[in-house]
Amino acid sequence: MANEVEREAERVRAAYERRAELGLDARYDYWQPANLVTYQSRERALLRLLRDAGFLPLAGRRVLDVGCGDGGVLRDLLRYGASATDLHGVDLLPARVERARSLTPGASIEVGDGQELPHAAREFDLVLGFTLLSSVVDPAARQRVATEMLRVLKPGGLIVLYDFWINPFNRDARPLRRSEVRRLFGGCDCEFRGLTLAPPIVRALMKAPGGWLACTVLEVLPFLRTHFVAAVRS
Repeated sequence: MANEVEREAERVRAAYERRAELGLDARYDYWQPANLVTYQSRERALLRLLRDAGFLPLAGRRVLDVGCGDGGVLRDLLRYGASATDLHGVDLLPARVERARSLTPGASIEVGDGQELPHAAREFDLVLGFTLLSSVVDPAARQRVATEMLRVLKPGGLIVLYDFWINPFNRDARPLRRSEVRRLFGGCDCEFRGLTLAPPIVRALMKAPGGWLACTVLEVLPFLRTHFVAAVRS
């Protein structure tokens, strides 16, 4: 089992390190107009989900972001009322963890693997996984990550996933289907909301006048959405 866990962790680590070496991370800079469309759409969906679940404001809620990267999502939660001391993150890449720590003072962010989270059972009110499970291509490893997320969740807590169900251009990832989410978190209530206009369409539209309006209108069409946000309750 240990070899299986490390094999998938090393594959994910290598994929993200390769992307960083090629300078591809810059494609996702927040201030790029096309990315801003996507990030703001995601934030609206997250806030709506948290509000409907009765989780806002986040004051007093302990939060874990699995695969937190540089901590961008955790810092968003500060605006929603969370305390930095209640924010926790785990990521495979030490460089990302160091950056997350420097940008998110007070938060507890560790190098770790979602397959074996370094946290006690029933520790968190809210557990996040943003484009996490799609980065794990091995089915058994995906199940281990989902099981760990459930293990550290408090009774009555909430798991929030944001991921894509289609992405033919990313060879380092495997799309996550809604049916698989239900299987991975068997016995849990799962609610889904589709969002995120296909990024190639967004990038093309944002080069032209009226791009913001066009993106807003087209995202209403379900068949043009590539992602979903899911609320999982045990």
